[in-house]
Amino acid sequence: MVTPVSRSRHRPRAVRVAAAEIPLATRRTTRQPAPAAAEATVPGHFLCPISLEMMRDPVAAPTGITYDRDSVEGWLERGHATCPVTGRPLRAEDLIPNHATRRMIQEWCVANRALGVERVPTPRVPVSAADAAELLAAVSAAARRGDGLACRQLAARARALGKESERNRRCLVAGGAAWALSSAFVQLVDRRAVTALTATGALEEILAALVVFFPLEEESRRHIASPASLDAIVSILSHGEITARVSAAVVLREVASSSDAQCLDAMFETSGIHDALVKLLEKPVSPQATKAVLVTAYYLVQSADRAASRLVDLGMVQLLVELLVDSDKGTTEKALAVLDSLLLTEEGRGRAYAHALAVPVLVKKMQHVSDMATEFAVSALWRLCKNCPGEGPCKAEALQVGAFQKLLLLLQVGCMGVTKERASELLRLLNGSRGGVECIESVDFKGLKRPFA
Repeated sequence: MVTPVSRSRHRPRAVRVAAAEIPLATRRTTRQPAPAAAEATVPGHFLCPISLEMMRDPVAAPTGITYDRDSVEGWLERGHATCPVTGRPLRAEDLIPNHATRRMIQEWCVANRALGVERVPTPRVPVSAADAAELLAAVSAAARRGDGLACRQLAARARALGKESERNRRCLVAGGAAWALSSAFVQLVDRRAVTALTATGALEEILAALVVFFPLEEESRRHIASPASLDAIVSILSHGEITARVSAAVVLREVASSSDAQCLDAMFETSGIHDALVKLLEKPVSPQATKAVLVTAYYLVQSADRAASRLVDLGMVQLLVELLVDSDKGTTEKALAVLDSLLLTEEGRGRAYAHALAVPVLVKKMQHVSDMATEFAVSALWRLCKNCPGEGPCKAEALQVGAFQKLLLLLQVGCMGVTKERASELLRLLNGSRGGVECIESVDFKGLKRPFA
């Protein structure tokens, strides 16, 4: 008689071990999926009737309805003058913080922290019209006394309040923040030496605060564009700390971009402004400052031919070409705009002809950036090729880097107005020089010699 033997006892050892060696990722399992995490249900009376989201800064209207401050103020700013729920008249001044509801919301958030609910922070009290008037009056009084330290502290407070919330910023703007700060800057510059004021940081802080309250109205803009004030701003732009230089660059951009002839004339006559702009472009401190410098340079060049000549002499054409090799969309558009304007001058074109990267980088930027970049790149290349003497190297170089093919594609895809006219004329100019010129499929910008690197 044969005794039955268990199959597992006679299973080869290698087979028994194999099951344990199967990776966990490939094993079949009967484990049930974990239940979905529970979600906290926000009580209905915590929801804003406008946004239907949990309120973060609840305010009560005289109608008895509580709203989230941002939602109801946005409703009123869009031209409505009634309570969204009841339809009764409502003004922004009538809204009162609902501290009881805010505390209940915070307590509920803490109680449901385990479910992933974050506690709503206690909102800061917004600036009132009276608070704004008092602060700005203090700034003006300190400036009249020539108290740079007090001005710095008050300007810093105004800047902090303006950045704290859009509501605060609008309240301070309505109270005349731009005028008060620009007047304080002018008064301090007129009363004391700029070097002494720079030591206290008063001028730098006023400029930083002024940036928060852009755009400037005409009166404030012309105030800050006085000769003495512009001298002080250029001094800060050249020698200030990094943050101060950024603020100075942004203020100059704001003044220049207004296209105010009086302001632009004053800027052009300011000693050292062109040198300071080129220096900041040569040794950039931030993308914001670089873009501000480009905008300022563009409007200066547009307003005066002498500004273009001065910037060309300082080497801006070379700097722009180098900048265009590797820059973001916004910087590319602005740099091309300035370069196109500088190429109106014979000196500017001469500097571009002498630079190994000028034509290749313009051809590169004709596509895949933006319509604005295409417009300026085509225009700049057109200026170079049109004024290139005879069968000069400029046209041959453009053909080598694929300008003819890109222009054909550009016209096929579609471009309008002046860009279309100049692209067509460029094709005619280049077509006469096509014989025997080999097209290079791609350009290694790093491999090209950069005489001004």
